[in-house]
Amino acid sequence: MNTTISTANTAYFNKTFYDRKLLDTAKTRLVHANFGQKRSIPRNNGKRVEFRKYDLFTPDTDKLTLVEGVTPTGQSLTQSKVEAEVKQYGAYVEISDLLDLTAYDSVIADSAELLGEQLGTVVEWVTRDAMCETTNVQYAGDAQQRSELTGSHKLTVEEIRKAVRTLKKNKARPFTSAMDGSNRKPHFVCICSPDATYDLQSDSLWQDVSKYSNAEQIYSGEIGRLFGVVFVEATEAKVYHQTLLNKTVTNSSGATFMLSNRPGAEAEAYLSTGGNKIWVGDTEYTLAATGSYDATNKVVKLSAAATLTGGAPVYTKDAGAPDPTTKAAPDVHATLIFGADAYGIIDVAGSGALETIIKPRGSAGTTDPLDQRSTVGAKVAAYTAKVLNPLWLVKIEHCVSD
Repeated sequence: MNTTISTANTAYFNKTFYDRKLLDTAKTRLVHANFGQKRSIPRNNGKRVEFRKYDLFTPDTDKLTLVEGVTPTGQSLTQSKVEAEVKQYGAYVEISDLLDLTAYDSVIADSAELLGEQLGTVVEWVTRDAMCETTNVQYAGDAQQRSELTGSHKLTVEEIRKAVRTLKKNKARPFTSAMDGSNRKPHFVCICSPDATYDLQSDSLWQDVSKYSNAEQIYSGEIGRLFGVVFVEATEAKVYHQTLLNKTVTNSSGATFMLSNRPGAEAEAYLSTGGNKIWVGDTEYTLAATGSYDATNKVVKLSAAATLTGGAPVYTKDAGAPDPTTKAAPDVHATLIFGADAYGIIDVAGSGALETIIKPRGSAGTTDPLDQRSTVGAKVAAYTAKVLNPLWLVKIEHCVSD
């Protein structure tokens, strides 16, 4: 009888513990994913999930006026639906038998915690990016588009008031309970970056959690409130960075030119996508449909010939307003203010959507003939997020203080 027991060999007996550790760690990373309308996907029901909402009845004084003794025609309930396709996310780590035998710490438990933090962040990004696709965008100050935002266009009390006015006019439904189901005063929720709250907290009207006059059940990460809006801080709040800032090497005449510096991975990906827009100097150009970037030689190919000056800045306008000389652009932060049921998500805590997968030493067969490796993995079986009603979600784009 084999009485040799190791952490890896007994992993299956502890799976419930590891699943809980994974989920608890992931949930500490979740902010954007906490407030959506939750749905689960029934097994064997395809990769698409359907979110539904009731359509409001149309108020009409003439049609709703009753005639004495006459029963009016009844109204029908109608629903709108939004569909989204789920995706899987996952990662794993390999643990050698020597590490398992000599490590002071519980390697599997620590791995589950690290994987939970990683996947929790990925779920946050997926949800955040979906929310930022709302068409209801408010630019700070007098800006009409993102590329007009400067360092003076910060998040202010006035911007919050404007967003609240928009939600109220669009009849957005406020939240009336906390995540544990306890009652709260009706409120909208704002998710913002630490930089954004730094600018807001200098205002005398700001009220942080410690000064609430009536103790209420608060959200995780809640930091304050203002004009019926509860603020929740998120380190993963959306920030739009300038993708590309470079220079041409020499004068050129034609459809191709060389960059002065090797761009980063994000910039290379952008340059490699045909049809994307770039600016050289003060002129906009379109990247060639195919072969738009040669990474080995740092050569960019345009869709048409152009005469370019050596040392001219090459840049994108996907962040704030470029500096007139350097063309460097400030980061733009996205602050999200929304009501209940503005967007939908898959419940990561439901139906085993987030789970640990542990393969003990000896389970790999001939691919591991000396039983030297075990693995700890984590997987989000199916997840997606989708804006259900863009009128109930306002994205404020703004810059922040240095």
